[in-house]
Amino acid sequence: MGAGEATAEGVALPVGFEVGMGTQAAAVHKIFLAGELQHTENPMDVAIDGAGFFEVRLPDGRSAYTRDGSFKVDPQGRVVTSEGYPLSPDITIPANASNVTIGQDGTVSATVKNSGTRSLGQIQLVSFINPAGLQPMGQNLYTETAASGQPASGTAGTNGLGTMMQGFVETSNVNVVQELVTMIQTQRAYEMNSKAIQTSDQMLQKLGQL
Repeated sequence: MGAGEATAEGVALPVGFEVGMGTQAAAVHKIFLAGELQHTENPMDVAIDGAGFFEVRLPDGRSAYTRDGSFKVDPQGRVVTSEGYPLSPDITIPANASNVTIGQDGTVSATVKNSGTRSLGQIQLVSFINPAGLQPMGQNLYTETAASGQPASGTAGTNGLGTMMQGFVETSNVNVVQELVTMIQTQRAYEMNSKAIQTSDQMLQKLGQL
């Protein structure tokens, strides 16, 4: 069942869950904690240091949300994602612009020939009351659902939103070492429970033979 689907009158799932072959997950909870920031040489790379999402516009006019700030510039000069989806609202960089800078509050400026330094707009961030309720659609994109709540736009660095870091990309927020330790602990607990069941079965067999 998907996030936001009703399970009873007036009751909706805060997160979605899927049914596997013989097992059932109670829920699949998305964790949007900020990951480690990796420095790049690309001035169009922007990472969010903290909470928030970039808003992009899909070809059908709908809005989608992402934390992937590996931006590019399309033939029209618009700042777009790696898949070609433009930021919303549009940020357009003139063909004769150089030294593009993106401030921590999302302000985009550049040096334009014969015009000096100009402000080209401001990248807004979006927050949700329940980001775990967002519906994944692939390519690091998410869409709004009834469970996520409506998006609230704001300026980076205000109202709990993170700041923007130009020249950085966000890496995975999963700690591989910690996850391996947790997996080993789970495996040991499974082995202990399995041994306990085997011992209980052997004791019952002995009692049955008396």
